[in-house]
Amino acid sequence: MQKIGIRYEDKYVMERRVPLVPAHVKELIAKGLEFEVVKSAKRIFKDYEFAEAGATLVDEVTDSNLVLGVKEMPIDFFQKNKTYIFFSHTIKGQSYNMPLLKNMMDQKINLIEYERIVDEKGRRLIFFGRFAGLAGMINSLWSLGQRYRELGIETPFLKIQQTHHYNSLEEAKEVISDVGKEIAKNGLPEQISPLTFAVTGYGNVSNGAQEILELLPVVELSPEELLTLETSGVISKHEIYKVVFKEKDLSKPKDLNEKFELQEYYDHPEKFEDQFEQYIPYISCLMNCMYWDERYPRIVTKDYLEQLYKKGILKLTVIGDVTCDPDGSIECTHKGTEIEDPVFVYNPFTHKPTMGFKGDGLLVMAVDILPSELPRESSQTFSDALIGFIPEIAGADFNASFKELALPYPIKKALILHNGTLTPDYEYMKDYLT
Repeated sequence: MQKIGIRYEDKYVMERRVPLVPAHVKELIAKGLEFEVVKSAKRIFKDYEFAEAGATLVDEVTDSNLVLGVKEMPIDFFQKNKTYIFFSHTIKGQSYNMPLLKNMMDQKINLIEYERIVDEKGRRLIFFGRFAGLAGMINSLWSLGQRYRELGIETPFLKIQQTHHYNSLEEAKEVISDVGKEIAKNGLPEQISPLTFAVTGYGNVSNGAQEILELLPVVELSPEELLTLETSGVISKHEIYKVVFKEKDLSKPKDLNEKFELQEYYDHPEKFEDQFEQYIPYISCLMNCMYWDERYPRIVTKDYLEQLYKKGILKLTVIGDVTCDPDGSIECTHKGTEIEDPVFVYNPFTHKPTMGFKGDGLLVMAVDILPSELPRESSQTFSDALIGFIPEIAGADFNASFKELALPYPIKKALILHNGTLTPDYEYMKDYLT
């Protein structure tokens, strides 16, 4: 009988998600698998629920050959020749996790990365992204209300709380819908009108953010319409304006004679430069929901923010950096924040952050584990997608050569390490290990 371990999440105090919910553990046990679950007082699904499902509660993973987690596991956690599935945050060559990857290689580990479980068209199959967008937008609306209050402006957004204070997603949605009705009826203060939201990206994260925003009285504009909104004569304080930015809106070819081609942008991002900065003076809240790595242009730089503030252009009040790449597409996101300390005010003149809502500058919400603010719903959806792959992963013979290794296509595609060796799709990561 194959034994599977579910570990205790210890990277963050408020990480409460699980990769498999108790009901799915029960299904898999009925199919002949065995589970050991490390005890956890904070996990959204309680220990007794896993015990009732038939799992064995343990203080630490013992003899499971397959170990499931959510976030990064401690560098000294791994046992030789075993298989681990989690978000390793290594595929971009993240420097802070290269020692982790090196240790897994030394331990001859099989590493399956959730982020790379994709179908034949490259579409992700297992993800928390929608819930990052949902929680990110709820948090950003809450942040907007709190920050405006610090600036002496009272808004209906003060009725919104940080996501984790709600018992369910539906409860949060009801509150935000009520805020939307109040805005539609009574309007927003003149000094913040027109209230504009920019959303970067159009994938799962962006769709989750927009799902929340659409509970308000939203009018969608094109990026071009945003530039002329304030002089259009059609502004209403009873409406909120949303603009979704795609790649062609964010970047342009450095060669002015070239047209924007999406595939060229993906293949040769070094040939492109940022053009998003022209929109920033017209944005109240920026929701950053797109994929980014260091090959691509930044969309908000520290230098630009300093220039903006020197000119006295202060409309941009909140950045909800759901993407949360430290020093990344939003350069002033110095680090991911924690649920219990979620925001900071970035001062464009000193280039320094101050945690909390007070201070000079603009507010950044950059919680690194946003889906854990909706732990039950996000775990259920994630588990729904993962359960079907578990029997074949647990039954695979990882001693076989990579070519002969019998795994479903999406899982084999996500296998970064096979017995400690980088698989063909991930050999590029060698360059980050030196």
